[in-house]
This record gives sequence, structure tokens and C-alpha cells, in this order.
Amino acid sequence: MKQIEKYWEDLNVLEVNRLAPRAYYIPYLDAEDALAKTRGKSPFYQTLNGNWKFRYHTSVREVEEGFYLEGADVSAWDDLLVPSCWQVNGYDQPQYTNINYPFPCDPPFVPNANPAGAYVREFNLAPQWDGKAKRVVFEGVNSCFYVWVNGQFAGYSQGSRMSAEFDITSFVRPGKNRMAVLVLKWCDGSYIEDQDAWRYSGIFRDVYLLARDEAHIRDVFNKQELSADFSRAVLRSEMETVGTCQVQAVLRDAAGNPVANGTATVDGQGSIELAVNDPVLWNAEAPYLYRLFLTSGEEVIHFSVGFRQIDITDGVFRINGKAIKLKGVNRHDSHPELGQTIPYAHMIQDLMLMKKHNINTIREAHYPNDPRFLDLCDTFGFYVVDEADLECHGLSTGGDGGNGADIHQLTRDPAWERAFVDRAKRLVERDKNHPSVVIWSMGNEAGYDVNHIAMARWTKGRDASRPVHYESAAPVYKGHPDTSCLDMESRMYASPQEIEAYASDENAAKPMFLCEYSHAMGNSPGDLQEYWDVIYKYPKLMGGCVWEWCDHSVKTQTPDVVPFYAYGGDFGDKPNDGNFCMDGLVYPDRTPHTGLLELKKVIAPVRIEADDLKQGRIRLTNLYDFIGLSHLSLFWKVEKDGETVQQGEITELAAGPHQTQTLTLDYSFPEAACERYFLTLLLEQKQETFWSAKGHEVTFEQFELPVAKLEAEKQLPIYPIRVVQEDDRVTVEGFDFEYVFDLIGGAFVRISKHGVQMISEPTKFAIWRAPMDNDRNVKSQWRERGYERAQIHVYEAKVVETADTFVKIEVRYSLGGYHKYPILHGTAVWTVDGTGEIALHNQVKVREDYPFLPRYGLQLTMSQGYEAVEYFGNGPHESYIDKRRSVRKGKYAASVDQLFENYLMPQENGSRYGTEWLLVTNALGMGLKIDGDREFSFNAAHYTPEQLEEAGHPHELTKRKETILHLDYKMSGSGSNSCGPDLLPAYRLEEKEFAFAIRLRPVLTDK
Repeated sequence: MKQIEKYWEDLNVLEVNRLAPRAYYIPYLDAEDALAKTRGKSPFYQTLNGNWKFRYHTSVREVEEGFYLEGADVSAWDDLLVPSCWQVNGYDQPQYTNINYPFPCDPPFVPNANPAGAYVREFNLAPQWDGKAKRVVFEGVNSCFYVWVNGQFAGYSQGSRMSAEFDITSFVRPGKNRMAVLVLKWCDGSYIEDQDAWRYSGIFRDVYLLARDEAHIRDVFNKQELSADFSRAVLRSEMETVGTCQVQAVLRDAAGNPVANGTATVDGQGSIELAVNDPVLWNAEAPYLYRLFLTSGEEVIHFSVGFRQIDITDGVFRINGKAIKLKGVNRHDSHPELGQTIPYAHMIQDLMLMKKHNINTIREAHYPNDPRFLDLCDTFGFYVVDEADLECHGLSTGGDGGNGADIHQLTRDPAWERAFVDRAKRLVERDKNHPSVVIWSMGNEAGYDVNHIAMARWTKGRDASRPVHYESAAPVYKGHPDTSCLDMESRMYASPQEIEAYASDENAAKPMFLCEYSHAMGNSPGDLQEYWDVIYKYPKLMGGCVWEWCDHSVKTQTPDVVPFYAYGGDFGDKPNDGNFCMDGLVYPDRTPHTGLLELKKVIAPVRIEADDLKQGRIRLTNLYDFIGLSHLSLFWKVEKDGETVQQGEITELAAGPHQTQTLTLDYSFPEAACERYFLTLLLEQKQETFWSAKGHEVTFEQFELPVAKLEAEKQLPIYPIRVVQEDDRVTVEGFDFEYVFDLIGGAFVRISKHGVQMISEPTKFAIWRAPMDNDRNVKSQWRERGYERAQIHVYEAKVVETADTFVKIEVRYSLGGYHKYPILHGTAVWTVDGTGEIALHNQVKVREDYPFLPRYGLQLTMSQGYEAVEYFGNGPHESYIDKRRSVRKGKYAASVDQLFENYLMPQENGSRYGTEWLLVTNALGMGLKIDGDREFSFNAAHYTPEQLEEAGHPHELTKRKETILHLDYKMSGSGSNSCGPDLLPAYRLEEKEFAFAIRLRPVLTDK
């Protein structure tokens, strides 16, 4: 297409005819509709969402000349719903890349074959819009676009995730009109939109028309001042108008009562000040909102007003004078079927889930979200880190050591200053009136130099009420040394030890914010508690945002019509970063990962501690910053070996913010018993809220009661046994069982009771697990040493002792992979007695110079039909040595399938840490009972670790009929090393010598 100007590679052209950015609002006819914020009820609003005629071109050069003209025939074009993304509608190719640009790195140039989408639709203007100014607003178009109205060029804009508004008054007429839009996939702005995300294109957010009085309020900045003791607030509503406006301002409280009003005649610039005595302050825990109504001519504009003060004092981040901990997540716009087009109900679903899991902060990663999302954050109560749509991570890998590989290249280049500052301006101007926005962020992973300094200085000059953040100014990136324009230190994936070192440094004056930490990819994260132990310890540590909220993926299907969630490379896209987009706390459909449950527990707003359990005394420490505990009740129960024997409830809790309350529970304490007693305490909401039901569990804690232990007498009868050795087979026959041990393989090959064979393959020792995403770095070391191919070598196996009622078999063995030294040596002593019990006592010595083991334990392949699992241990969901704060001890029952956590990249899952006994049976109650001298972990699944490792997606797994049972001495933890720090030593199985004992016994339960 030759007739359009080539703005998309011109750094001097960021827009043509685009109106100056302004605060987000919709004008209404009356206060009632304005308060409801239902845009369709405004007579001054008209949506352009819906079906547009659409034609996709692989290159802008192929676009038909004059397609935008009034008489152009587009009847044969496709229909495409707006808003939407091309790539989820069959146009172009879905592509996921994290860092690397999807085109040659040659800023500001993009490929000549630049895909383009042409949109055309007709619309009518209502007669009552005659005489009014008409505007069209695009809330999000990726990456740049041209607009024509009735054949006339109306404007151009770039900057994908920010609003663009055009005056089309002179182009439209009463009745039918035609609008045409040409969207390009890439422009020079794409170099600073290199976020870790699927690369979507098109008109992906709402498009609408506004009718404005000829003289109207164009922009509003609601600034506030609070007295030192917060007893008085002044709201100064600064307005910019088109023409002269008579403005009436009314401020109402949350109940709708007027608390202040004022009037002003505003000609271009003006303001109205409204004073409020004893204002109710806004915070995320109690998000109290006043309502400001500005009336001018026929229009009523409504803003939510939350009085709150943000400051940094002595290195401490504060809101309303109180030190705050930001318990946050990073959130991308992501929908599995709609891409970056996010329905309003989907936003609400996300926020409700976050509230239910004790999250109070959202970092908009890495661009402004839909403006209505911030309305919801104001109302629901969230602190928001509002981030500019700016990232050029690909520069760090774009060349061969020259400027192309320099992450600071664009931020130090004056030619890019306008583009950088434009991103800050449009962010701040649109969102400046939202109380939920507590920090401005100058983008992400884009280097740091003079252009970022210009962004920050403009931001602070425009809005001094909020601090400014930018992580890539950290010293490790070696950017510009002057960071005085930034108000906090920020880090990504610093270890708990690193942030503690910063907090302990008296010369470190700024608060520290972990904008990304605890990478929640796959079976993760496993290091949350360590972070929060340190964060709570030091006031200088603000908290942080887990990366990230959701697995962002494209829901698709195989050629055989099997649905699945796709990740990078599944569409043949190059470059791609595989499943690195599957790194969230929730699945794409918003089902919580177990990692979200772990986060909920670790950041819980109440700490429960034991004071004197014999006397029934416990302590509650209120970690809320602004509210007491009166909205919660405490339910408690005492369980004896998993069965509830006592329970009670305390409904009146009184601890205020940051206060501690001691309670005495009315339970009787056993003096001595054979059984184990556990006290479980649940803090639950007393009333229904808009985001949860009555009885919603906020947090819990569990303690074992220190009851003196009585030894139970063994009651099983011991019968004589018969031991027969024929060549390399040892057969042990008992009263109702028969076992066969293979001396060559060092394993049992038959375990049967009443003639029922319970294993279908020989028992074996196992060290390998299907690598978790967080094993991505260490697994190469494991493979280098042959861990994944370890096989047993039996040096000697023999019967070492026999008697009428027992037999002992000793096996000296090693585990090793081909062409490598053995990983470990062991001596296993198997004892079978007349009760049918098989006892294993295993001494293991691991090679000194080898890395820590993924696991060590016994693997059993149980025959078909062993589907029922009952155990006493941690539940109800999976747990690991470093990922177990969200589980509690109890007696649990589940099927093998229910124990399986179906990660979208199959990997190790479903382990139960801290198990004391385990029962795996068939439908008739026949099976194996397992217990140990100490707690162990177990895993029961219909897949081997090798199957899980080989599959790239769940639908590629072939379910076995057998049950694969792992009984682990230990399993190394999860951590967050897919992007975060190394797994902490305390959570590695790096012991070089250890003993492992476990007991198995065939049983027939009869319930």
C-alpha cells in the first residue's frame, strides 16, 4: 500500500492527530448512572465493539489501495470480532518468546514483510449527538494503527497497551458512517514492547465513541493533601477544559451522603478545593471510597476518591503513616482462548481469587492494564504497581557483543527519548486518579540511562504523591550511575540472603522492593517462607511480587481434536522460549496451583503461635496494617490419629493492627496415650463478602500436642515361615502370604497375600524424578553423572539369617549410569517375619564429589486395580520439604488419580511429605500397608518418572494400568530455580551417608 505515510519506522512520529493523554473517565447524563459505571447506560457513549469486516495481509505492501474509502467494497472480507487478537482467530501465527525479538534486531527498522490487518465497519450516529464534539477511543491496539473516517485520514498512533483518542467531529455526519483501521504487527515501538509474553496483534481492547459538549472538561487530576494527624483532607480537583465550563463539584461518602461541594468557572485551567474533616482513609484492607461528581453542561463525570498518603520515611515505605508489606503477584493480561483480550468478568475472577489467597498487591506486568481493572482494584482493595509499556530485553541478546547486545542502547540514545517519555506520560495521565495506584514503574528490563531518567523526572514533576520504581537501575546491570530519581531499590530473584544483606546495610537508605521473586513455574515455588521470614524481620524490606499470576497459554487442539494448552514452539514458532510462559500460580483456566495455596499460607495476615499447649493457650498476632480481627472467628479441633475428638469456636477476637492476643482453648489435655494428638486452628470470616462466602478460611495453624507417649503392644500373631532357596530365588511362605526374592536382581519379584499378587515388576531403589521446571539448571549436572539412567549392580545378595519366624536377606549393591562411576553404594537388609511384614534397613553412601540427589527411595509397581490410597501425613494436596506450609497433618483418603497434579508440562508432582503410614488397596481392600521408623514421602501415580519426563504435554501421557508407588527416604525440594536462586542447601538431599528404614505388609482391610 503506497498511499500511507510510513510512520511505523519514524522515531519522530509517535502519533498523528492523537489527542493529548487524559485521565480515564466516561461522561454520563446523571450521577446515578455515573456511579454505576455501566458505560452502555451513558447517552454520550457508543461502543464500536462487534463484528468488523477484516482482511489479513502477510505484508503491509499487499494492502489494497483505497480500502478505507467510502465506496470500497469489503463485502467479501472476513468478519472479525473486535476486540480480539488475530492469532487466536486463525490469522498469523501464535508465538511465545521471552527475551528474543521475533525479527532482526536493527532498531528502529522492522521487517519489510510487516503483517497488517485492515478493519472496516459502518456505524450510525444518534440525532441527539448533533452539535456535540465526537471522539473515538481505542484502549489497546498492537502495535500501531491508522484510522480513517468516511474516507478521510483521522490519525495514527503507536504504543500498544495505552489509550489513543482522536477528534473525529469534522469527519462524521448524522446517520451512517464508515470507519477504517489499518493495524500493523510491528513498528519501531515494538523494540520497546519486548515483554515476556505471547506476541499478539490487533484491536485487542475496547473501541468506542464519545459525544462531548462543545465546552467540556477534558482532563481532571484529583490531588489530595492530608494533615499530619490525618484529621483533615483537602481534595483539589485540577481541571483542564475545552472552552469555558461552569463546573459543580459534589463529594459524597460511601453511603451517598454529600460531605463537600464547590463550584468554579474554568476557562482552560482551573480547580475546585473540597475539604473533609475526619476523613475515612483508603487502604487495601478497608478500601473506603468517596465519590466525586463533576457536572458541566449536560455531562456528569464520576471519580472514585480514596484518601491515602504514601511516603518513604527513614527507608520505610508507608501508607497512611504505617509501614506496609506488599504481598503481591505479577499479572499479565492473559486469557487461554482470547489472548490479551480480557473480559470484565475475567478481571473480577482474577481479583476475587487474589483476595481469597491473601494477596494485597498487583504489579501490572509489564504494561498498563484495561482502565476498568484499576476501577476494580480501587473497589476490591489492592495496591497497584502501575508499569509503563516499555521493555527492550531483546537488546541483551540481539547482537554479537556490539551495540545490538547492549541492553542500555535505546535508553541512552537521545533519538528515543520522546518514545520513552511518551510511555510514562500516557501511563500517568490515564491512571493518576486511582487510589489503588501506589507506585509508578518506568517499565521493565530495558536498561537504564538518560531516557529512563527523563521518564522518572517527568513523572515526579507531574505527580509527586507516589514513589517511582525501576528495577533495571540495579547496580548489577551497570547502567547510568545516577539513580536519585528513583525512590526504591528493586531486585529480581535476589535470594533471601541477598535481601537480608541489603536490609542490614546501614548505608542502604532506600526501601527494597522485590518486583519479581519466587518464580512460580510448574511444581513451585518452594522458597516462600524463607523470603517472608526476612521481609518481616526488616522494616526496610517492602515485600514483593511473585512471578507470576497465571500460566499464559493458548488453548488449542491436536489434529485428533484433543484439547490442550499450548506453549512456545507448539505452533512451529521461532524463536520461542518453550514452556517458560507456564510460570503462574494458577492454571490458564484459573484453577489454583498448589503454589498459590502455599503463598496464601505464608503471607497470611494473622500469625498463630503456641503459648502453652498443655494449658490450651495460643497467641494470635495481627499482621494486618489497618484493621482488627473482629471480622474473623477461630475454629479449633483436636484430632486423635486423624479423628476429631474435641472442637470449639471463639467468635470474638479483639487484636488490633500489629497487636497480639492470647486465647485459652477449652480442651482437655490427655496425660499419656498411645495415639498422636493434633490441634488444628482455623481462622474464618464471620460474614459473607463480595469476594468470598461466610466461613472462608483466611489461614490455619496446626500443632502436635505434647502428650506423653505410651507404647502400643504389637497384636499381630507371628506364625512360622518356610524359606526355600532354589538357585537365585528365595521363596518365603507364611500363613497366608508368599514372597519371592531374586538374589541376582536384589529385589522382590512376588509379594502376594491369599494368592493375590500385589506387584507386577521387581522392587527397585530409585533416585530419579521427572525434572521439575525448577530443576532446569541442576538437571544437566544430574544427567552428567548418570542419575537419570542409574541401574542397580548387585555385588552380593544372600540369606544371612533364618529362624522359624523370620529370615534376613542382605544385598550389597550400587546405583550408577553407564560410563560413570557409581553414584552410591548401599547395603540393604530385608527381613521377613511370620506376620508377613517386610522390613527394609538400608545403609547408603553417596559419592562425595557428586551433586545432591533428586530423591532416594523404593519404587514399587503395583498390579492393576490398586487405586485407593489412605495415609496419615500431610494433606490434602501435594507437599515437599520446602513446600509444605499449606498442608496439615491428618488422615486422608484419595484415589491415585486424585493424588496427581496435572502440570501443563508434565513433571514430578503429587508427593506427600511427612507421611507416617500409607495404605494402597484395590476395591476389595487388598493391598499394602507401609510405615517407617521416621516420616517419609510417598508418591502414587499411573506414570513412571520416565513417562512424565518424555511427555511435553498432559495429552501425550499414556496412563498405565499399574500404580507406580515411590516410598522416599527424602525428596529434594522444589525451590524456584527456573529463574530464581539455587535451591537452599537445607532442602537438598545432599547427605553423603544415611540410613533408610521402611516396613511393608500385605493386608486385607474389612470395613
